[in-house]
Amino acid sequence: MPNIKSAIKRVKVTEKKNLRNRMIKSAMRTSVKKFEAAVAAGSADAALLSATSGAVDRAVAKGVMHKNAANRKKARLAKRLAKAQA
Repeated sequence: MPNIKSAIKRVKVTEKKNLRNRMIKSAMRTSVKKFEAAVAAGSADAALLSATSGAVDRAVAKGVMHKNAANRKKARLAKRLAKAQA
């Protein structure tokens, strides 16, 4: 544990941000898993893709995920949906 007051504060702030980032990332992953399960079951639709894309976009807005990685993930999800519907 740090002795310096500013270092103590940095530890507290980092823990708080880390928790927030983990929650956002977890919500995004859960949404993606639900989408993939729906695709596997054959019940996926555009509304579910839209909700999953929104979760990915929220992660980008909060700085948890890079925008190019998010765009790549959304493109792959859309591709998977199109393949499942064809």
